[in-house]
Amino acid sequence: MSFAQPGWLALLLLIPLLGLGAVLTSRLRRKQWTEFVAPRLRPGLIKRSSSLPRWLALSFLLTACAVIIVSLARPRGDAGTKTEKTMGRNVMIALDISKSMRVSDVKPDRLSQAKVIIYELLESMPNERIGFLGFAGTPYVYAPLTIDHGAVREIVDQIDEKWAPLGGSDLTSAVKLATETLKKTGQKNNALVILSDGEKHEGDLDATITEAERAGLYIVAIGIGTEDGGYVPSIDFPDSRMVDRAGRTVISRLQSDVMRKLAEGTKGRFTVASSGLDIPAMVMSVTSGMDAFEMDGRERRISIEFYQWLLLPGILFLIISIVAGTRWKGVQMAVCIAGAFLTFTDARASDASKAKDSLAQKDYAQARDLYHQLAENAMFNETQARYRLGEATAAYRAEEFRDARTAYSQALLSTDPKVLASGHLGMGNSLFQLGWKGLTNESYPTDPASIPDLARFDTIFKEALAKSRESETPEEGDTGGFIKIKSIITNWADSVRHYESSLRQASESKSASQNRDLSMTYLKRIEQLLKQEEEETRQSMPQPGDGPPQQGEGDGKDEGQKEPGEKGKGDQEPKDGEDGEGGDKDPDKDGEQGKNKDKDENEKDGDKEGSNPNESPKERAHRILKENADLEKGPLSPGRREFQAAEKDW
Repeated sequence: MSFAQPGWLALLLLIPLLGLGAVLTSRLRRKQWTEFVAPRLRPGLIKRSSSLPRWLALSFLLTACAVIIVSLARPRGDAGTKTEKTMGRNVMIALDISKSMRVSDVKPDRLSQAKVIIYELLESMPNERIGFLGFAGTPYVYAPLTIDHGAVREIVDQIDEKWAPLGGSDLTSAVKLATETLKKTGQKNNALVILSDGEKHEGDLDATITEAERAGLYIVAIGIGTEDGGYVPSIDFPDSRMVDRAGRTVISRLQSDVMRKLAEGTKGRFTVASSGLDIPAMVMSVTSGMDAFEMDGRERRISIEFYQWLLLPGILFLIISIVAGTRWKGVQMAVCIAGAFLTFTDARASDASKAKDSLAQKDYAQARDLYHQLAENAMFNETQARYRLGEATAAYRAEEFRDARTAYSQALLSTDPKVLASGHLGMGNSLFQLGWKGLTNESYPTDPASIPDLARFDTIFKEALAKSRESETPEEGDTGGFIKIKSIITNWADSVRHYESSLRQASESKSASQNRDLSMTYLKRIEQLLKQEEEETRQSMPQPGDGPPQQGEGDGKDEGQKEPGEKGKGDQEPKDGEDGEGGDKDPDKDGEQGKNKDKDENEKDGDKEGSNPNESPKERAHRILKENADLEKGPLSPGRREFQAAEKDW
């Protein structure tokens, strides 16, 4: 026999102290009466009674305390171990540990971001058998396929680029090793998740894909890094940069071609880690089509609890001690009060059971009303908060999200962490549903097959933007459509806060974590779409120099005179052999004027080199912006070197 919480047993030391204190107190009181009252007056002043009931009450009280203390320590017996049987699939995770994974073009660096993704995969697939291999110039299986995800996590915590004996990023060797390892399991189909910044491949990639496809391997490739890239840090000198054999600084960029080809060739999926896509959900969507098989899970020790056998005698001893040490009139009053309280409690329990049954029978309207009435009549704040939680649950299932939001907010007055976690989770779900209903006039689908992907979400949001532009513009403030979009963003942002509050109360809540990530994904996508809309609107606005010059401006030409290549209102593009003005204008003259004007403008701006005398001011402005744009030059200084596979050691 053992105890689950043996610390409670220390209270047993108080039992003899309480008994000794009771004996000393009785003798002290008797001595005080002896000294205070003369012997001849004692029969008239003191009413004698037997001391047996008092000592019986003390004995039963001490026994009850001892039994209850032992039950609090939770005695239990060992009934052996049991191996759990689970249904799962084989998933191999391949992590690139080359030196280029320390590039900090994503924060804090590529390797750290890849580890975070692996942690999310381990949490989202608790029943899958997962293995782990690391690769650089050569691959190696660091963790065989196992259901013990804690062991895999420990290896991922410790691994870094120093574990790789050879530099490089040999993706084909990693795929071959994973294919051979998974084929030994005897399963028809398995999954491989690759996290890498890619490489420039020169080997026989098609043969590797054919072999993997023949083995039933689905490859999910996740690109880590950016196309702009960054400097590869030196291992020996952390604050310096790696240089190649020619002494030039080495730059690593995301090379996604090979990974994309591996994923598409094996009917898998490819994505970039910074795309905002829910990667664990994407991996699960690929593995859901694979055959699941029964496997031995974790060994669980079975224990038999004995505390319930001690708790009931302890309560009975406590009741006997109260009855033995109390006069009958007091006992009668106590029985009456207890009976009234139990009757009142039974009535409450009956209403609560009816509300619970209505909720189970999907009679949400009746359940909501019953829980609301119970909350209104509750005497304690904690009880009221629990009934409000039931009311909110019924309203939410009835898709009355505004009423659910109100009830959940009242349930947050509780001090119980479990009630608070459920209240914040329900509040976040209600706000998310209100935002989605404002966007589509429908509740968010619960069927996984009906959940929209990001492409479908883009279409839905763009349609909402189009409707917002069609709404009437008031004299002041935003249009009704844009106010609606603002409310959607506000609801989802508030839902994220409530999900985080729920996780602070119950950090193991997968629902709160997944719903928070989903809300964040939609919010980030909305931000991208709004920026894209703003950019398109800005580009569609007329630029300086696009239209004809106003009267009194320019070089003294008459009103209506056009620059060469420009069109006025009602003009059409000239056809072959026509001059665009009905043949009235001399094209040679117009061309000469355009050349002179462009030449003057080039000399004025000091940009003679690379200019085209026949380009319009708008074309010239776009050319100058393009030549000086950061996206054209890249984030690094001129003279940077590409990441060459033949010479690389990273």
